Amino acid sequence: MSAAYEDRLRAFVGREIHPLRPGQDPVNVPMIRHWVEAMEDDNPIHLDEEAARATGRDGVVAPASMAQAWVMRGYAATTAAEGGGGPADELTDLLAEGGYTSVVATDSEFEFHRELVPGDHVAVREVVESISPEKATALGTGRFITSLRTYHDQDGEVVAVQRWRLLRFRPKAKPQEPQEPEERSEADAAERPEERAPRPQPAINRDNAFWFEAAREHRLLIQRCAACRTLRHPPGPCCPECGSFEWDTVRASGDAHVYSFVVNHHPRHPAFDYPLIVAVVELAEGTRLITNLVGVSPEEVEIDMPVVLDWVDADPELSLPVFRPVAQEGH
Repeated sequence: MSAAYEDRLRAFVGREIHPLRPGQDPVNVPMIRHWVEAMEDDNPIHLDEEAARATGRDGVVAPASMAQAWVMRGYAATTAAEGGGGPADELTDLLAEGGYTSVVATDSEFEFHRELVPGDHVAVREVVESISPEKATALGTGRFITSLRTYHDQDGEVVAVQRWRLLRFRPKAKPQEPQEPEERSEADAAERPEERAPRPQPAINRDNAFWFEAAREHRLLIQRCAACRTLRHPPGPCCPECGSFEWDTVRASGDAHVYSFVVNHHPRHPAFDYPLIVAVVELAEGTRLITNLVGVSPEEVEIDMPVVLDWVDADPELSLPVFRPVAQEGH
């Protein structure tokens, strides 16, 4: 990059790119309820007035990690045309000029000054703190843009500070599309059948290696706590119920039903056939696992549909459980 371009980028350091802007709604209990249920946060101070007062607070308080949620704009406000041209757009355009057209968030550091309570109205101001030199990353060559977001309440008091970091990068060139295969005779095709792309490999570690080893033998195991006998999946080092590190396994019967499912169309991977049905099945033993449904079309799948275990041998070292409708058992 030219020195002039570097100077233009450096000119944004210390510059306000978003002036103080209030959130659309004040802190409120319904939003807090949605958040704690989604996060499985059972701390009673967020919804129970009596429990909150027992801790010395005046009433319920919002989870600290919700600070950013109070200033997030709704879909309509985000997509509505506003004319543009502000400092944030200028910085985005300048980065795009340098080829940094892709973005991914990399870091978020929060400093909380006080708890938020229902009725607080939060506003945020954002200033560029630093722009890194060009760096090579796994995603592509880019620059880390760090900004400082300061959150204020309705009285102007600072309630939180967030250091937010993005990587703006030049996406790596896509691999060239494979050439159309040459025409082959039926004899050639019989001798050289089309090879499917290898299936993505799972991350195998000390906690789950036993499961994949059993799967290679077409045995579906469920981890069981040796102390309280609770079954658990996915495998882990410690029982979530009693905390014991001792465990053994039981072999699943292979009977299950569809708990939920989605039909994946895009993005496509050459190792799979599409449409691809990805399901959460609940085993007869009570645990659930994510798998694929086979031998059934998407429109035939129903919640609670009984299914039975089958296996796909992806390669000599990897076998994975899949499930098919009970009516097709033995096919």
